[in-house]
Amino acid sequence: MIETPRRVLYVDDDEGLRSLVRKALQRRGYDVTLAATGEEGLALLEAGGVDLIALDHYMPGLGGFETLLKIRALPDPPPVVYVTGSDESRVAVSALKAGASDYVVKSVGDEFFDLLESAFAQAWEQVELRRLHAKAEADLKTSNERLEALLREVNHRVANSLQLVSAFVQMQASALDGEARGALKDTQRRIEAISQVHRRLYSSQDVESVDMQDYLEALVRELEDTLSSTASPRRLSLVSDEVRLETDRAVSVGVIVNELVTNACKYAYRRGEAGEVRIRLADSDGSLMLTVEDDGAGMPLDGAVQGTGLGGRLIKAMAASLNSEVIYDAAHSGVRATLRLASAA
Repeated sequence: MIETPRRVLYVDDDEGLRSLVRKALQRRGYDVTLAATGEEGLALLEAGGVDLIALDHYMPGLGGFETLLKIRALPDPPPVVYVTGSDESRVAVSALKAGASDYVVKSVGDEFFDLLESAFAQAWEQVELRRLHAKAEADLKTSNERLEALLREVNHRVANSLQLVSAFVQMQASALDGEARGALKDTQRRIEAISQVHRRLYSSQDVESVDMQDYLEALVRELEDTLSSTASPRRLSLVSDEVRLETDRAVSVGVIVNELVTNACKYAYRRGEAGEVRIRLADSDGSLMLTVEDDGAGMPLDGAVQGTGLGGRLIKAMAASLNSEVIYDAAHSGVRATLRLASAA
């Protein structure tokens, strides 16, 4: 017995069979509406409230198959159980291909009604499964949208916090002189390199990856402004393919670029000498190649570390987090540093 009555539309030109079907299905808990023709059945269907349809094949006027096609053309139609004769297997197959949920062969007695009820039960179960699937997908989409909104807010707050920390470092640096001030300036640039990633994440539709072309352009502009204002003029040029990287990998690449460019601007050229530093990020055959190079004096022949060596240690650490390493080209006249990594994690 069905707890919640389902409204069945039974379409058949046989008046006697229609009456028997109504009585049999009502005893089984269904609310039954009858139609004698395809046209009448479509009119009742358009009026709404129909959960299931049983449709006879042979009818005057609009036949069963033509009626089935019109039903299936409606938006979100109810399941149709097609009713055929015992020797009409090809008709049943055609109906199934046209969108019928099931078919039932007409027979004498309660067997026909039992088969009809079983077909209705299976068809309704499929409707419920599709409804639950659609609801699960909608719930998942809503959940993902909420999580993305939350993640954007987190990235927004992280970026603001990093900006605040950078301002504190700037204030502290302005009160110092010499190496201490330079060290704090370097720290400020490192903070900015990370902050740029979070700015892009909260302003982008994609909160899981970073557009590296856009990110590196902003990073290089900031480096060119800050380094040229405190040292000799430095021209930074960037060429980048369209690449997206996951957040943590983008941060690692950004820190590496920051350190390599900063070192080149500090040590590649003599004070008062203009110079260029070139940055290239290329995507080729499933791997990324990052190159930072200059035409300056090159690496010290004795291998001596210039400055505190912190930049070099950061470069090694960030490269290791990418399962790679930075390679220096000894044949290049200046310094050419390259990093190769997979374009996907």
